[in-house]
Amino acid sequence: MNFTDGFFKRVEKKTNVNKDTILSLASKLQQGDMKNEDNLREIIHELSAMTGKPVSKEKEDKIIKTIQNDQVPENIDKLL
Repeated sequence: MNFTDGFFKRVEKKTNVNKDTILSLASKLQQGDMKNEDNLREIIHELSAMTGKPVSKEKEDKIIKTIQNDQVPENIDKLL
């Protein structure tokens, strides 16, 4: 997946997370086991702290279930 600078600018505007932080997190995601619930919870907590947006236990569970069941949309850009 190839992201443009425009994509990163939109993400930064909405989340206050800069491109370098996003790329660092993406690297961490690539190296981790995305089916492992503990890894996913750690990443969700890290993202929540970065963005200053709390994630409820229910929402966290839903995110994990979506990822583990391979139901993540291919075009993430459309979600922003």
